[in-house]
Formats: sequence, C-alpha cells, structure tokens
Amino acid sequence: MVGTTPVNTRENILTRVREALRVPAPSPSRPDAAPHAGETPRADRTNAPSQVPRFESMRQWLPKVGPTFAERAELFRARALELKADFHLLATPDELNSRISALRDSERWQRIAAHRGELTGAACRAAATPVLWTDAGYAADALEACDAGITECDALIAQTGSVLVTSRSAGGRALSVLPPHHVVIARREQLLPDLPAAFELLKQKYAPDYPSFISFITGPSRTGDIERILVLGAHGPNKLTILCL
Repeated sequence: MVGTTPVNTRENILTRVREALRVPAPSPSRPDAAPHAGETPRADRTNAPSQVPRFESMRQWLPKVGPTFAERAELFRARALELKADFHLLATPDELNSRISALRDSERWQRIAAHRGELTGAACRAAATPVLWTDAGYAADALEACDAGITECDALIAQTGSVLVTSRSAGGRALSVLPPHHVVIARREQLLPDLPAAFELLKQKYAPDYPSFISFITGPSRTGDIERILVLGAHGPNKLTILCL
C-alpha cells in the first residue's frame, strides 16, 4: 500500500487534468475573438460590444487631481507617505545641498553611484563622497556595494505617487535598482497630474525611438508573499527619497 500511494495520487491528478481539458475555455471578451476549439460560436459575436475596460471608466476609482501645482504636490506627498517613500519639496538649491548632506551623515554614506546630469551633479557635489559614475560602464557588484544611487527622472505622477524613469533619464537600467537607497532629483515642472499625462509625455519626448527601459517606481521595493508580512527591499532599494526643486 505504501508503494502504490504515489502512483494513485499521480493518476488522480492526471485524471482531473484530462477531465478539465475536455471543457472548452471561454473566449476572450473581444468582439473579433475567434471561438476556442469545441466552442459553439455565438451568433452575436461580431456585434457584441467590447468588454475590455477602458481607462476612462477607471477614473472614478482614482483620486481626483487638482488643477494647481500646490494641489498636485500635496497629493503626491500623501501618496508617497502611504507608499513609505520620502518626498521633499525644496525651495532653493541650498536646501538640496542640506538634504543630501543630512542623508550622507545619517546613513554614513561611503560611496554613492550616479549618472551625469545637472541635478545629479549638484547632489553629488553636496554629498562630497566618492562617486561611481555609471555613464562610462561599471561592474554590477561595485554598483550594488554603493550606499545610494542618485538619479534624475522623466516625471513624478501626483495621482499615484510614482516616479517615471527610463534608461535615458535615470542612468541605465540598474542604477535605480541595485543600491539600497534610491534618491531621485526632480524639477517642479516634472510633476504631472496622472498616468495619461505621463504616457503623453513619453510619446512627445521619445516617439518613435522609445527607450529600452521604462518604469513607474511606486514606493520602495516590497513583498508580502511570506505570511502577508510587508518586507521592504526584497527585490530592490529598501528606501526611496524624492527631492523636488
């Protein structure tokens, strides 16, 4: 009996799989979708309205975005707080220097990584620590060993608290992922109201030659797979700081 139990279990599983394969799967809810094998075509298939939800119908579930910069900034701040990201709206370049210096001292940065840019250059000068510049190539283990990665971005999305980055705006694919602390430097005019505005920006800025990497970063990396306990930094940075000039 002991020796036959695995065989019986295996046979039971295969029997259930065979039975399931005899049941036709429903077609995708598109008016032009062909029926699956064994499925009787519906007479009204070609005239049926599309069941794929449009983005416009989703707006009722998303927070409303005010028309002014102050309202967008406040919404982004609230979303960032919910996502466990730090957002600071800065008044002057001197305030940027102070914030970077404070982060360096509190986290004891020994080496940081960045790509060359006006905003990242200013931040790295304020940090006054050795910098791994990713523009000229780098070793992945050296980048991962840096205490923070400082990047610019394409946009900030007020409605979701997301940071839009691409391989061209954020120094490649790995700079915003490997160091444990991702610091984003943005300008006020980059704060957009919602995702449609972000996609329109991408189209205007890059079409038809889009970057190979486009990402919406919504808070630090996280997972809740194990016993539904939230863990930050599971697949990327465990801290996200956004500084907006």
